[in-house]
Amino acid sequence: MQLHAAPADHDGTLAEVFFTFLKLGLTSFGGPIAHIGYYHRELVERRNWVGESQFAQLLALCQFLPGPASSQLGFSLGLLRAGWWGAIAAFVAFTLPSALLLFAFAALLPQFSGPAGGAAIHGLKLVALSVVAQGVLGMTRQLCPDAIRATIATLAALVILVSGQAWAQILVVALGAAAGLALCRDVKPVPGGGVQPRYGPGLGWTLLALFALLLVGLPLASAGHFGIVSVAEAFYRAGALVFGGGHVVLPLLEETVVKPGWITSDEFLAGYGAAQAVPGPLFTLAAYLGARLPDSQGGALGAAVALAAIFLPGFLLVAGVLPLWRIIASRPMASRAIAGVNAAVVGLLGAALYDPVWSSAVRGPVDLAIALVGFTLLVAWRASALLVVLWCVAASIASALL
Repeated sequence: MQLHAAPADHDGTLAEVFFTFLKLGLTSFGGPIAHIGYYHRELVERRNWVGESQFAQLLALCQFLPGPASSQLGFSLGLLRAGWWGAIAAFVAFTLPSALLLFAFAALLPQFSGPAGGAAIHGLKLVALSVVAQGVLGMTRQLCPDAIRATIATLAALVILVSGQAWAQILVVALGAAAGLALCRDVKPVPGGGVQPRYGPGLGWTLLALFALLLVGLPLASAGHFGIVSVAEAFYRAGALVFGGGHVVLPLLEETVVKPGWITSDEFLAGYGAAQAVPGPLFTLAAYLGARLPDSQGGALGAAVALAAIFLPGFLLVAGVLPLWRIIASRPMASRAIAGVNAAVVGLLGAALYDPVWSSAVRGPVDLAIALVGFTLLVAWRASALLVVLWCVAASIASALL
């Protein structure tokens, strides 16, 4: 099944979609906002796969739903261009380069021994601090533009920090939706017409039912033991609950893999820092985490299962909602609820900035100074994340050896 590929005269080929997105996957540095810019330049301006209005409506849909917005947008564009296989080709090509790089980093991590190796790993933790601080600042400006949403974000952060419980993350998202519905009355609906799939609402509802079935069924199937099903459940749950962009997956994944003792906090933050140095989606951090899992659940199998599981819910949602989007987007109540959810996830990420990122990364004034320089490079100088990685790692090694 395919979507209409307006304004193009005919559908694209599988090879065309794959190699176009492979180029993007090899060169798209800078995080999800930058990825959207790359998509627009390559697929709207250069290749004319979709028009400006279609692109804007797909983007609005992907930002409305939980999941990795830039990857969902790429999946949708591949679906529109070459059908279901085109959607899969877009995902694989865009994701594979960074996933392979992070899998290789997971394999090489034990080689980072001695003072220099330890300092390099600590430098990656300082990268995480700089990047998450930038993410909190940017999301606050975008998603909390008024006193009501800023208050929702603040209260959400307080609940997370005071409770220290995994269930509190789900609670603050639900309370954020309720608060947005009640209080965010100035939020206007987004336009939702113009992008209609060839499949109808029936298949859309089926995909949404599959999303819900996996969300409920995987915990039941994995209860009581640690195995590959529990790995799939943990990463599927994280991918299903991420609102607001790639950086928000940080606290959810920390709850998923660190709190149960699957990997250490140091390993987790080192991987998060390394993810800033590679192109493509931040969600490919799952490949690193899956590879570092203990026992037979780690390695290539763990990486593949974690990677597939964390992306699957977002793709089921976007494909399921697409034929229903015209109706949903016109409802003011939906827009108000999602505004509250977005404000709550700003608080969620703000709490993660303190714990585990700050509490694990900053051991003294030198660490804080290194992270502040990295933050300034990102915010004031608009430097690439790769440059910040090089700075933090080099400065951390230098401070350890001096």
